[in-house]
Amino acid sequence: MFVKGAPGALVPISGTDPTLGAWTHRAFVPDPLALSMPALTPETFLAVSEARAALAALDSTARQLPNPTLLRMPTLRREAQSTSALEGTYAPLADVLTADEDSPASAELTEVLNYVRMATTGYDRVAEGRRLTPSLISDLQGILMRGTPLESVSGRIRDGQVVVGRRPSADPFGFPVHAARFVPSPAGLPLEAGVRDLTDWMLTDHTGRIDPVVVAAMSHYQFETLHPFRDGNGRLGRFLVVIQLLLTGVLSEPTLTVSPWFEARRTEYYDHLLGVSARGDWDSFVRFFASGLQAAAHQTREQMIALVKTQGELKEIVCSSRLRADTAHALVDLAIANPSFTVRRVQAELAISYGRANALVAQLTELGVLAVVDAQAYVRRFYSPQVLGVLTSN
Repeated sequence: MFVKGAPGALVPISGTDPTLGAWTHRAFVPDPLALSMPALTPETFLAVSEARAALAALDSTARQLPNPTLLRMPTLRREAQSTSALEGTYAPLADVLTADEDSPASAELTEVLNYVRMATTGYDRVAEGRRLTPSLISDLQGILMRGTPLESVSGRIRDGQVVVGRRPSADPFGFPVHAARFVPSPAGLPLEAGVRDLTDWMLTDHTGRIDPVVVAAMSHYQFETLHPFRDGNGRLGRFLVVIQLLLTGVLSEPTLTVSPWFEARRTEYYDHLLGVSARGDWDSFVRFFASGLQAAAHQTREQMIALVKTQGELKEIVCSSRLRADTAHALVDLAIANPSFTVRRVQAELAISYGRANALVAQLTELGVLAVVDAQAYVRRFYSPQVLGVLTSN
């Protein structure tokens, strides 16, 4: 599969299977990323241009909002659900949106909500001016894997060989490494150096040489091809796409939800990544990636507009009632920003007494603005059915 001119090298690897014995194979080590744009066709340049325009429209809409961060959490939970589903960890979107972040009801929800914690930490670190380094990325991967079977070997670059996927035609009784769809870089100093080179490249100013959308595509390919951790590489890699767009100034607020589009096309997504490694086919991958960003930006913007419209409609319901306190409008804002919440959260966020918070939640529930997730739960959680409807619509 790997032709001359592929952007990397096949290196020998070996190991021992506890059942089948010793094995030998080859792994793919990508070349460091270039400081110039790969050769792209006019069709791909057009796709990149359309992606830039869609991202600019999304960012312009976010900038016009009175509080752009208001929509960060609902879109982040939606991204968490889709990016986890791409890796085989599925939880219904409605369950993710209404889940208790402090005590998830299942192992699947734990993993999905770990993504929310990881992404929130990452965005905060970047906003604080923290440099993107292998150490920071390792810390984020550690957060992603908390409470999972691989927690003890997470939070650091892997020290063993991993494989990606399985070829349908592979011998089901043979060595797993021989059956793999792709075998990424072996562990050790070259892998660690590859990750350092990548983070340095991501922080390099490519203005005038590489379009920011192409920068995001190239860095995403490199991260997924290095596959530096035991698990979580796909989820972390797609998160880094948004980080890259923030670093290059394409986005000012991380509201982009990239994974739903890629999840719907996962086979094409994996094929295009492999196409770069095997054939050096940057053109097809960049065009596919740019099309994904364009569609994701458009969908996220439409959802953002729908949430703002819903916010206005809910406040109109409050205004039409006998409620006049500013705290009632503040609670609507809280329901937009938090897909589900407790009365204690309302008390803390609105700086009011527990009794007042409880009464306010009850009043908005009577108006149909809020509803309870599970009336039988020891700690009741509330949500806005209208907000949930927007977030679960395609």
